[in-house]
Amino acid sequence: MIPAPQASPPPASTSSSTAGWQRQWRDAVRDPRELLAMLGLHALAGRISDAAAAQFPMRVPRAFVARMQPGDPDDPLLRQVLPLDEEERLVPGFSFDAVGDGPARTAHGVLQKYRGRALLVATGSCAVHCRYCFRRHFDYAADTAAAGGWAGAIARIAEDPGIEEVLLSGGDPLSLATPKLAELTDALAAIPHLRRLRLHTRLPIVLPDRVDDGLVAWIASLPWPVTIVLHANHAREFDASVDAALARLRGAGAMLLNQAVLLRGVNDSLDALADLSERGHAAGVLPYYLHQLDRVQGAAHFEVDDATALALHRALGARLSGYLVPRLVRELPGDTGKRPVA
Repeated sequence: MIPAPQASPPPASTSSSTAGWQRQWRDAVRDPRELLAMLGLHALAGRISDAAAAQFPMRVPRAFVARMQPGDPDDPLLRQVLPLDEEERLVPGFSFDAVGDGPARTAHGVLQKYRGRALLVATGSCAVHCRYCFRRHFDYAADTAAAGGWAGAIARIAEDPGIEEVLLSGGDPLSLATPKLAELTDALAAIPHLRRLRLHTRLPIVLPDRVDDGLVAWIASLPWPVTIVLHANHAREFDASVDAALARLRGAGAMLLNQAVLLRGVNDSLDALADLSERGHAAGVLPYYLHQLDRVQGAAHFEVDDATALALHRALGARLSGYLVPRLVRELPGDTGKRPVA
C-alpha cells in the first residue's frame, strides 16, 4: 500500500482574498474525533479507523463541516469524509489502482487513456480527502506533472499533434497557487494543436473562497474554451457561498459540469439524485456523469450494485428533464472511454 502524503498548504500570498482561502486550507479539520465532537456525535468514535486515517489522512475544510447536520450519524456529507473501520476490510475485486492509471502513464504526471486527450496529474494536494477517492493509493510524491517545471508534461503534449484537449486533475489542480497554474497554461498556450482545457476540481464546492479575483482573471485570460468539471455528490454541498463562487466562474467564461459518484448511504435514493441535479442546475451547473464506484481498496462499503443503480437512473429519467439526467457510467482499466452501465 502506498501511503498518501499529507496535502501541503499553498504558498503564502499578499492578496487578502487569497490569504483567506489559504487560512481555511490550513485550518481544515484533520482529527476525526474533533469532527465528531463538533457535530455532537461522540458515539461514532468507536467506528473510527485510526489505521485508515493514518494511511489516508482525514482533511475537511470547516466551510464544508458547516453544511453537515449536527447530531445526524447518517449525514451524507459526513459519510464522505469520516475514516471508518469498514475501510480496513480487504474485498476481492478492489485494488490499489482501480482505473488503470499506472499503464496509462506516458510521461511524468501525464496519463493518456482516451483518444485526443491527455490528463495531467497536476498535484497530489486536495482541500478535502474523500474516503472513496480512486487515487487514495496513488504515489503523488513520485509522479506529478509539476516536477521539473512541467517540462516533461509539456514536451509529451507538444510532440503529439493528436492531443487536442488537456485535463488538469490531481489531487485538485486548484490547490495550486494561481501563478503556478498560469505558469503551466502559458507553456501550454505555445502548443498549436491544443483546442480545449478542462479542469476537474472539488475546491469551488468544499472551499468556495478559492474562487478569488486572481483565479477568475486567470480563467478569463485563457486562450481556449474552458470546461470546469465540479464534483458534488449531494444537494446539501451547495450553499450561498458556493453559488457565488460558481457564478464568478461562469462570469469568467467557463462551462460548468458536475460529476458525482453513486455512493451507498450518501445519494443512493431517487430523491437525493433528483435534488442534486436540480440544486446544481439552480447554481448554473449541468449534470455530466454519475459514476459507479471505482473499486479502490478501502471503499467497498460505498458500493451500490448495478441493478439498483440502473433502477435509480431509469427513475431519474422519468422524473427529470433529459438535460438534468447525468450519464450512468463506470471507468475500467484499458477502456477507450467511460463505459455506460446497462
